Amino acid sequence: MRGTISSGGFDLAYSVEGQGTPAIVIGSAVYYPRTFSQNLRRSLQLVFVDHRGFAKTSKDLQPSDYELDVVLDDIDLARRHFGHEKMIVMGHSGHGYMALEYAKRYPQHVSHVVMIGTGPSHGAAHQEASERYWQESVCPERKAKLAGDLALLPAEIEAAPEKRFVTFCIRLGAKSWYDHGFDAAALWEGVHVNMPVIDHLWGETFRDLDVRQGLERLDIPVFLALGRYDYLVAPYATWDAYRGCFRDLTVRVFEKSGHTPQLEESALFDAELLRWLAAR
Repeated sequence: MRGTISSGGFDLAYSVEGQGTPAIVIGSAVYYPRTFSQNLRRSLQLVFVDHRGFAKTSKDLQPSDYELDVVLDDIDLARRHFGHEKMIVMGHSGHGYMALEYAKRYPQHVSHVVMIGTGPSHGAAHQEASERYWQESVCPERKAKLAGDLALLPAEIEAAPEKRFVTFCIRLGAKSWYDHGFDAAALWEGVHVNMPVIDHLWGETFRDLDVRQGLERLDIPVFLALGRYDYLVAPYATWDAYRGCFRDLTVRVFEKSGHTPQLEESALFDAELLRWLAAR
């Protein structure tokens, strides 16, 4: 089932796939269905919904259009559209912050939170930890691949500046995937991006966000899936300082994954996630 939900001049596309317990997956309704397995769709009804960073709009964007609170309200609008009183809320990468913050704001409508490939923040200290992890633990071949790909970036961004987020994600493949030669271009095909929204959320909101705020009131189980070869976010050990703030946190590090374990180790990811859901 596909369609759109209108919110504040944005058309939030959605795709509902699978059967079982409903789970809303925050992010692009084009990109994210490509990263989750068909097997998972046999156990969960995956509700893929755009946020405003990926939704089409004809309006001139204002800063008030893409504050985090507005994005969280859109998620709840989607929940009400589908008529679900409670849902699993899932977010990958920066969308993991959206999932967690939505649960803090609307706890009565969330049964479980799933965060995938999300670091504690995008702040300077965690970016430095990510860079140090890269410099100290990466083989020369992976570093050479990144250097070659980054050399292509300036010309590609100059040719299509409106696609710079997608171009940047593709060219950071050596930091993103267990197989550093993997080409993610097909995953991004047809994805629409509103750069002012992405720039604000990733460049400012997630940089300054302190996920610890409000956790003392959050009595919802959280599953944090991380890849050992993820060099886009701070290494998984940086979460240690935050563990005690969660009432119920399960961390799973996937040994042969980078930033996207739901795709890179789909069978193991599915098994671990479904086992955790069944236990809680």
